[in-house]
Amino acid sequence: MASVTSQLVPLESNFLVPNATFFVELAAFALLLWLLARYIIPPINRAMTARQDAIRQQFAELDEAKSEADAAKDEFTSQIAEARHEAARIREEAREQGAAIIAEMREQAQAEKERILESAHAQIDADRKSALTTLRAEVGTLATSLAERIVGESLQDDERSARVVDRFLADLETLESSEAAAAQGGAS
Repeated sequence: MASVTSQLVPLESNFLVPNATFFVELAAFALLLWLLARYIIPPINRAMTARQDAIRQQFAELDEAKSEADAAKDEFTSQIAEARHEAARIREEAREQGAAIIAEMREQAQAEKERILESAHAQIDADRKSALTTLRAEVGTLATSLAERIVGESLQDDERSARVVDRFLADLETLESSEAAAAQGGAS
């Protein structure tokens, strides 16, 4: 049996049996854990919580700013579309006003042309009548004096000389209107 007991290891050197050093180390470790839990970890947790809250708040503000930016973009887009529609409406109104002004100016020009033509025709008719009156008087006088020279007698009868002058002028007008008709027929 001696060999069996000599082979057994004494109690002090057995690592499975705790000794006083182990308990001191365990107490130091527990003290260190308590100090960490009491003074170090709570400020770190508060800082981490504050940082997480700040990040959540920043995300919320970012989402809010993004929604505001989207709303502003939509409003800007709608304002641009509205401005384009307004510009198109103003252009169309200007185009319509321009067309109305042009039509009005054409009407005024046409009325002015008609007035000028009527005035010119009236002036021509008045000049023609005046020329005819003057021509009748002069032709009557010339015809009477020429007839007196040819016949050798005096033709002072006013009624007879007026008839001769009127017949001469009527023949002249007939000749003139037939030449105008022939000129129109030849031009066609």
